[in-house]
Amino acid sequence: EVVDDLLQVFLGLVLSGHPISRAWQVWLLPWLRSQKKKMEGNKNFYTEERPIMNLKGRHFLTLKDYTPEEIMYLLNLSAEVKRKKKEGIPVDNYRGKNVALIFEKTSTRTRCSFEVAAHDMGMGTTYLDPSGSQIGKKESIADTARVLGRIYDGIEYRGFGQEIVEELAKYAGVPVWNGLTNEYHPTQMLADMLTVREQLGRLKGVKFVYMGDARYNMGNSLMIVCSKLGLHFVACAPKKYFPNPELVAQCEEYAKASGGTITLTENVEEGTRGADVICTDVWVSMGEPDEVWEERIRDLTPYKVTSAVMKNAGEKAIFLHCLPSFHDLKTKIGAEMGKRFGITDMEVTDAIRNDASTKKS
Repeated sequence: EVVDDLLQVFLGLVLSGHPISRAWQVWLLPWLRSQKKKMEGNKNFYTEERPIMNLKGRHFLTLKDYTPEEIMYLLNLSAEVKRKKKEGIPVDNYRGKNVALIFEKTSTRTRCSFEVAAHDMGMGTTYLDPSGSQIGKKESIADTARVLGRIYDGIEYRGFGQEIVEELAKYAGVPVWNGLTNEYHPTQMLADMLTVREQLGRLKGVKFVYMGDARYNMGNSLMIVCSKLGLHFVACAPKKYFPNPELVAQCEEYAKASGGTITLTENVEEGTRGADVICTDVWVSMGEPDEVWEERIRDLTPYKVTSAVMKNAGEKAIFLHCLPSFHDLKTKIGAEMGKRFGITDMEVTDAIRNDASTKKS
């Protein structure tokens, strides 16, 4: 756009007979033309064409609510804002706005991501951890939503059941964003898809394998976003850890429209063969009873991401993990599980987690 504007200025000078137009014609016009040609030929200069969309006021609860075009718009917008920040271009277009961050499940990355992003964009934040609000204890979800909606311009929720964030959205009167529920993790999907596109240069046609327990937020959300954007999604897990059949059927319909596919397999070698992306998550989520550890470790150890898995994948395959990961015994939980079950890692080996030659995100 800048080059086009300069060309218009130059044309105006020529037509007006301005005395400096000859100098511009000698050196500036050829340079402008070469830059325009260079930018038009460089697919990485622009992100994919971003149509004008108005998503103002929309909740962000699950990607089932968004069209493929809207998801791509958000990815392209994210890439644009990321580029501007790296180049030192201010993106603080929301000065004077404030958002509430409700964390019934604590987090390192999600909290930091939301707070830094809000700050970069000019917004103030209030962090409410499990002890910092009366939500669900002395005050109903609906009443909490009404109060916060009158004070804040938006609300992020990270916690347990999807029904909680849905109820917040129903009564808040301002946009509500899902930072994670038991069922869905849509903000993580934007980060993952942006990472895949940055690393591989494409999304359509990518073989994306998720290993482990595919019944909850990561497995569900990855299947949704992959099916909507034309990726080939593979859930590689024991059958009892496959995603909900109703959601699978819904995603198969999305895949028909996008050119993607959905595959559920218990066979690690077949499932990961030729993969572009190998992804996993912890085997036990926050809030689940301690008793499930033994069952998960027994059932899912064959689905651990190892050097053999990455070797079986594509030559340029990348490894994704939304973190934290249990790849050694240097955490309280890791040490406890090591002592109880005689293991040194869980969903991913330490070698893969820290191998500099393996692309990771």
